[in-house]
Amino acid sequence: MGRPAKFDRQAAVELVMNEIWRGGFEACSVKAISEKLGITRSSFYNAFGSREALFLETLELYFAQSPDKALAMVDDNASILKVLTQVFKEVCRARASDPEARGCMAVNCVAELVGTDETLGPVLEKAILGSLDRLQRLLGQAVVNGEIEDKGDIREKALALQNLLIGLNVMAKVVRSEDDLWAAAMQTLKGLGLYHS
Repeated sequence: MGRPAKFDRQAAVELVMNEIWRGGFEACSVKAISEKLGITRSSFYNAFGSREALFLETLELYFAQSPDKALAMVDDNASILKVLTQVFKEVCRARASDPEARGCMAVNCVAELVGTDETLGPVLEKAILGSLDRLQRLLGQAVVNGEIEDKGDIREKALALQNLLIGLNVMAKVVRSEDDLWAAAMQTLKGLGLYHS
């Protein structure tokens, strides 16, 4: 019996993540992924279980390196406005520096899968709503820290920030200038009273 070929699962997940990011989930059939990885279809199913299970792995990897990941690790004593400003600046930098102008994998897949895929749509919806809740908690912390006043509009501001984040990721597919992206983000942050100079 021959020795099984070495299979670098982490490298495979990263490769598939980039394929989905570039072309969308539906374009990444089991056949296409298997060919890209140089494995048989049965090896694909043995390694990943299903295309949906592999997508969830790629999504986890994507979130671990996404430019807004810092929002999930904010210390209670940190200046929330400073963190928000830095994160939005980093989103603009990261998106403008992507030569393929792919935007955000999660946002791209929301447009493709939410409302059409019964398995993955709810996962993506939960991720976006989780991001919204995180922003609301951070703004609540900014109130506690004395950085902003609570005028009964914290949820609305969180919604506006989430909308800005999604919008930047889509706009970056056509507006490639970091300065232009940042100008849009900064204008919104200032309008919301959430900009840290």
